[in-house]
Formats: sequence, C-alpha cells, structure tokens
Amino acid sequence: MLELFTIRCICTSVTLYGVGLGGKVLVFPYETDFSFVALTPRKEMELKAFTLCLRVATELPADRQVILFAYRTADYDELNVWRERDGRVSFYLRGDGVFFHLPPISTFRTSLCLTWESNRGLAAFWVDGKRSSYQVYKPGHTVRPKGTVLLGQDPDKHLGDLEAAQSFVGEVTDLNMWDHVLSRSAVQAWHYGREVPAGDVFDWASIEYALSGNVLVVDDD
Repeated sequence: MLELFTIRCICTSVTLYGVGLGGKVLVFPYETDFSFVALTPRKEMELKAFTLCLRVATELPADRQVILFAYRTADYDELNVWRERDGRVSFYLRGDGVFFHLPPISTFRTSLCLTWESNRGLAAFWVDGKRSSYQVYKPGHTVRPKGTVLLGQDPDKHLGDLEAAQSFVGEVTDLNMWDHVLSRSAVQAWHYGREVPAGDVFDWASIEYALSGNVLVVDDD
C-alpha cells in the first residue's frame, strides 16, 4: 500500500481508490494533463521477463502520439508502451525504444500483448492472438522496482510533468501482467477470454487502483 500512500500525498486530485476491476472498463473521455489511473503491483517490478496484456480502443487520430502504459521510477521511464505518430507501436526500457508495424489500434477493441525476456532480448507484440515478428532488444537488461504505473498519462518525472497532447483517450480493460513470457496458447486463450493463470504482477480482477481526474469506471457491456 506504500505506492497508494505516496500518490495520496503528491496528487491531491485523486478521488477514488478501489480493488478489482473484473467486468469493468476504464474510460478516458477526453485529453487532459491531469486524468490518470495509478496501479499498484502485486509484487515488486524487478523483472527479467514479462508479458503485458490489455484490451484497448481509441478514436484518436492515427498521427497522434498516445501513451498506452507508463512505468516510471524516480529517475527513469522503466517501461513505456506507445502508439507513435507514424502509427507504429513501440516500447521503451530505460532509453531508446523498439518499434513495430502492427495493425492499427482503432475505435474497435484490440487485444494487445507485449512479451520480452532478458536472456536473449526477444521482444514481440501480439495483436488479437497473432504474434508479430521478434525483435532483439536489450538482452541482459532488468526492469527496476520501486516505481509507479500510470494509465492515461506519461510522467516526464515521477508523477509530474504530464502533457495533454500525449494523454490517452478511449477505453482500457482487462490489463494483466506476468513476470514471465506466456506461451502462444496462453496468449491466445487470454485473447479469446478463456481462463488463464492470474497475472502475478497485475490481475485485472483483483487490481489495486487509484483514479485521478476525469476517468470513468463502467460495466463492460
């Protein structure tokens, strides 16, 4: 609960704390420099491998940069996922990023997963159960712990310097994260809504979250 306490102290606009978003969708209705959702992991995010999955939809124009997931420690962007201005999807591990040409993220919900492992540096995105080609990115790297995960904003410093022009507008649901690379069958099972082991870093059904600004929690109809 330490991270939630830190957010309470720094961000006076936080209005709602909760646990568990099973069957719910986060709606970010318009661009702001103050609306976000902070997530508290189930374990320290000292990661040598991971699988991050979420379902996402947006009507933002294709040439608009959009932050999809941001994890920042005091001094670095440890793990950020973006839709770039040229339409590619990228992720960054403390420094230069790696870029993928994927089917467009649009107003229709996309199931998006990202896998990476430190041993060989193999990284790939999965879109609606289909894997991209692998790229080799930062073998030997470790994601460092003691940061904060935000949805909706990219903090240029720890919980600060937010920019409306980079904010997320749209819907996010079913965000899960594991500290290892899921198999093809497990990623595809998650995409089709079948039962998979709960995320040991983030589990949407039991996730601890704090809402700040204008973010809605609605039923996933």
